[in-house]
Amino acid sequence: MPRRRPALRHDRIIDAAVRVADRGGLAQVSMRNVGKELNVEAMSLYHHLAGKDALLDGLADWFFTQIALPRPDQPWRPAMTDRAASARAALSKHPWALGLVESRRSPGPALLRHHERVLGCLRQHGFPIPLAAHAFSAIDSYVYGFVLTELNLPFSPGEGAEDFVDQLAEQLPLADYPHLVELITEQVRGREYSYADEFEFGLNLILDSLEAHLEPADHGVWGRN
Repeated sequence: MPRRRPALRHDRIIDAAVRVADRGGLAQVSMRNVGKELNVEAMSLYHHLAGKDALLDGLADWFFTQIALPRPDQPWRPAMTDRAASARAALSKHPWALGLVESRRSPGPALLRHHERVLGCLRQHGFPIPLAAHAFSAIDSYVYGFVLTELNLPFSPGEGAEDFVDQLAEQLPLADYPHLVELITEQVRGREYSYADEFEFGLNLILDSLEAHLEPADHGVWGRN
């Protein structure tokens, strides 16, 4: 007796789309390819999704389920640190999300819940509305930009930078590029340098600045909200 395939459901379709995107990038996500992943005809998916736009909306919403949300009892700075680290990990694992998550015009429940919890954490800890908006934007811009840079480095994360800069140093005359040579010599060579270590330092610069802007909020600098 042939084994019955599991019934199609919205979550199974989105999980299949994630697998397709993880293997081939967002360009490979189509109703046809997702149908192949599930061993069904593409037309079967239309009983659960209106079309490719709805499929991409579902993918974007799924991505936000992968990011840790601030806990209600968590101070804002550890909450933003944990969320940034979680978002970085999710983006690194699913780089197709970089060009997707902020482009959708029909946000799903996971995306909305994520944004609500982040803003709620900031507001609960005294961030005026404008500063909360600035914080959200600055942190996300940093995380997305860092991951984009990290994914496009001319060496793999496991390889490290030293082999690369050794080759580069051979092409850099000290007289012409003294500061680059200084950086390579003092910061990278023999120091087990990893670009990934820059993430925490850069994030703390942003959080330090937000903390400094938050302090005068009680004195009405940001106005009433």
